[in-house]
Amino acid sequence: MKKTLNISKWLLAFSLIGAITFTGCKKEASITPLATTETNPVELAATQEATAEDAATEAQYDDVFNITASMNKSEVGEDLGVSANVSGLFDLGSTTTTNTARCFTINVVPNTPHVFPKTVTIDFGTGCLGRDGKYRKGKIVSIYTNPIRVPGAKVSTTFVGYYVDSFRIEGTHITENTSTPNMQGWKVKVIDGKITNTNNNRWRKWNSVKDILQVAGNGTPNFPLDDIYKIDGAATGSNSGGHTWSSLITESLIKKFACPWIVQGKVRLNRDGRTALLDYGNGNCDNQAVIYINGVPHIIYL
Repeated sequence: MKKTLNISKWLLAFSLIGAITFTGCKKEASITPLATTETNPVELAATQEATAEDAATEAQYDDVFNITASMNKSEVGEDLGVSANVSGLFDLGSTTTTNTARCFTINVVPNTPHVFPKTVTIDFGTGCLGRDGKYRKGKIVSIYTNPIRVPGAKVSTTFVGYYVDSFRIEGTHITENTSTPNMQGWKVKVIDGKITNTNNNRWRKWNSVKDILQVAGNGTPNFPLDDIYKIDGAATGSNSGGHTWSSLITESLIKKFACPWIVQGKVRLNRDGRTALLDYGNGNCDNQAVIYINGVPHIIYL
């Protein structure tokens, strides 16, 4: 297995798996339809919406992964994470541009190094603005069975009145280290997830299981630019519009360290008997993907 330094780079590079990134929790995805032969525009819009919501939800829960991976010695007295800050959390501040004053607290129980399981509660109170532009409030509660960098370790996270911007986040997020001596890997689950847009009370529910492997760059721990990651898995979802869907990665998603977006791979989504295919392209680094419905393409901007 790589040294901790390399794990840190891996997590930083992967911090946009949700990069499927529909700009995280800041806004919904942007879709531009091309010419279409769809005879029912209502159904077309619903399928487009479900596809975008599935990917946007991935991004929103990935933020939780990054926060739990950043619980390190400087924050909680020992390295529970990966000895690096891979989220926008720890430059949070109140009103200053330097973000030197924090408006959140961290509580650790038991507060004794190397004693597990360990519960870490991050309390954002009435709100914190991060360097990533996200405004968080409420609490994140994570139980660590071991430091996250240890193979076999699990981190189970739940939420207490937790919001990111105008979105309320609920459910259980579980990360398990599945690394082997030759390859880094993680299994990430979201159980009974729910995202509610407090501006319009629209919600979506979501369950997901994803496996991530580093497939290139394992032999060059000090040179992250050649790191490439393969993502596989599936999810199910529903929304307040009365629609349900399931999604399956049919062609492994490819994430490169040197690019902030997914560069390749396909996700097939089935909604109420209708099928859509989300295609991330042929490996080029750009912020576009294409949703195909009945063979007709619709551009989506990441």
